[in-house]
Order: sequence, then C-alpha cells, then structure tokens
Amino acid sequence: MSRSAHRSKGPTKPLLKAPVRVGHLDTGAVIGQLRQLQEQAEDEDLDRMPADEELFGALLYLEAHADALKSVEARRASAIARVRLWEYLRQQADVHQSRAVEDARAAQAEWAELASALAVNAPSAAYNKALRLRAAALTDPADPTLPVRRTPEAVLLAERQAAAKAAAERRAEEEASRRHALMAPVARRLLEHRAALDDDDDVTFWLDQIEAVLPHCETPTQFVSLETYVLAAVRALRKVERTTARPAATTVDAQLAFAAAAELLPS
Repeated sequence: MSRSAHRSKGPTKPLLKAPVRVGHLDTGAVIGQLRQLQEQAEDEDLDRMPADEELFGALLYLEAHADALKSVEARRASAIARVRLWEYLRQQADVHQSRAVEDARAAQAEWAELASALAVNAPSAAYNKALRLRAAALTDPADPTLPVRRTPEAVLLAERQAAAKAAAERRAEEEASRRHALMAPVARRLLEHRAALDDDDDVTFWLDQIEAVLPHCETPTQFVSLETYVLAAVRALRKVERTTARPAATTVDAQLAFAAAAELLPS
C-alpha cells in the first residue's frame, strides 16, 4: 500500500493554531499580591524584596524565598502566579529584543557585531534570528487572529503586506485631507445660510450633524464623517425638491451654497 507523501507547510503559511498568550497583565498588581502572601507568612527578609515594578528582581526574590510560605495553598497560589509572570516576561522579551536589534541596526551595527549578542555564530544566523524575533510583533495581514510563522520568508512577506496596507491607509488619509479642504468651506456656507434652507426633518438632522462635527474636524475619521453629513444633507435637500416641487433654498446665497455642496456629490 502506497503511503501518501508528506506535505510540508509553505514557508510563508501562518501557523494553523494561534498561540495562547497571557495577554495584558498588571504585573505590579500581581507582584503586590504575592508580596502580601510573603508578609502574611512573616517572611523575615521581605524588606529586601524589590519594588512591585521591578518584575525580574521580584520574581527572583519570590523564587528564593518560596519556602517562607507556610501553607500549601499559599505556595501553590504563589507558584502559579510566578509561572504566569515568567510566561508574560518571556512573551515580552522577543518584542523588546527585536526593538533593540532595530536600534542597533539604525546605529549602523553590523550583523557580525550582533551575532554574539544574539547567541549565534555567524552574521547570517544573526540576520535570520532577528527576522524570527520580529515575528513576535506581527500578525498575518490576511487574518489578524493568526500569528506569523517564525521563518524569514514568512516575516518578510508579512512585513511587505503590512507596509502595503500602511501605504494604502496613508493614501486614504491624504485623499481624505484633500477632500476636506474642499468640503469644509462648503459645509460652513451651508450652516451660514441654513435659515434659508428647507427645515425638513432630515435636512435639519444632517445640518445639526455638520454643525456638531465641523468645529472639531481634525482627524481623517472626522473628515470622512463631515463629508458623509454634507452629502446626506444634499440628498435630503434634493428629496425635498422632488417631493414638494419647490426650491429647497429660498435665497440666492442659500441656493449657491446648496449648488456648491451638490457639486461634491459623487456622480
């Protein structure tokens, strides 16, 4: 009976199972709780325990003084919390070591100089390990719930995709800023002449939205919101004209403001 050929994963294919991560952890609060256990056990050396914010030093102290805890329950609770804190520390290490490598490279450090610091024997191995470290801070662009496989090929692909996504977002923000430069004066003119615009409920609602967002319009998201409200007001005014067979603007200035806004409506 022939055996099916083993199919290896593509080098850039994400892992099928996302790793379980500790996630956000208030390490200072956890260390504070463990300090209380040591205090309740009357640990004579407790004044030598590092501060709650000094995670590494505090963990070393708790490990060395675990036998000060009298009850099995306290020793178990403390040990499990220490396991979680060490796992959290391990998960943070890759991210921060990767940033240190980036800083070293930005300071013109050669891969040969980084080899010993990364505990490898060759510049090429240092380069590949640095790529693997970068995987810790990346997710699969196609599915953010999945991690990136820790191979150089997977990391480079994910970074290219992330860069392309960031470039697309920048272009969208630039386009939003360009549109806002056209939209803001039109929005102001509509508000200046709103008394001469039809007071239909929909028209009034959208003009109120414009009035609320316009003074604080600074971010791309707010730019998009303002444009949405202006175009919605135009559609509401056009609807008034269709359903009532009369102009939605009763003065020349209001008509000009309405016409300027209508010009911005996508064809």
